[in-house]
Amino acid sequence: MNVASGPVQSASSRASGSSFYAAMRILPARQREAMYQIYSFCRQIDDIADCDEPRGVRLAKLVRWRSDIDALYAGAAPIELRGLVEPTRVFGLQKGDFLDLIDGMEMDATGDIRAPDFSTLERYCDRVASAVGRLSVRVFGMEELDGVALAHHLGRALQLTNILRDLDEDAMIGRLYLPREALEAAGIALADPRAAIAHPNLSAACRPVIDRANTHFDEAAKIMARAPRRATRAARIMGDVYRAKLAALCARGFAEPRLPVRTRKLALAWIIMRNLVF
Repeated sequence: MNVASGPVQSASSRASGSSFYAAMRILPARQREAMYQIYSFCRQIDDIADCDEPRGVRLAKLVRWRSDIDALYAGAAPIELRGLVEPTRVFGLQKGDFLDLIDGMEMDATGDIRAPDFSTLERYCDRVASAVGRLSVRVFGMEELDGVALAHHLGRALQLTNILRDLDEDAMIGRLYLPREALEAAGIALADPRAAIAHPNLSAACRPVIDRANTHFDEAAKIMARAPRRATRAARIMGDVYRAKLAALCARGFAEPRLPVRTRKLALAWIIMRNLVF
């Protein structure tokens, strides 16, 4: 995996195969390349947070990325960030959003997150997801207030969906992002992530997360409905893909065994076509 000290893959190759890649392919070339560069940055710092190196090593690498962002904005971008020089200048990408992303990765690298309270989960979602949204809406060309609001709601909706999708994967590495209040209300002990997700009341603990995600999807849809369509096509695609994913997770249920939920290529193609044509 690429980290600050390793070779840098092309931005588009890091994104290929994901629903993100499919959504961004519809953008004009300059916007598309900017989004691939943002995605590459996110992937590289995420790889650090999720690797099995000692925590001190991971945190030191993230500190280096923080210094690299400082250098980018000081006009001396290191090789790892040279692809972001033009997007930062052309689209007015904000330094604080990149630093927020690193803050979010540091939350994972400092210690495995287990049953955070709603306030901590909210802060985490803002850093690892809505910060990406704030960078993205600048590239898309959205008006400032609606863009920030869309990033707030759609970023959280996508991240909460990912949390519900990745329960087993996260538990395998000692993490549990379901909120403490929801787990306690369902009578689920918090100490062991694997035991928590095997509990017969897990569906009840997931319900508040599902409800929050749906509320954020609804609010994001309202914002996109009043915004220029050309500036929201990629966001619409991501929203439609993830809302369908959330619906599929709910239809599957959360009792074991939890079979993976994937977006079929035909369904993805229809979502893209619908947002391009209608």
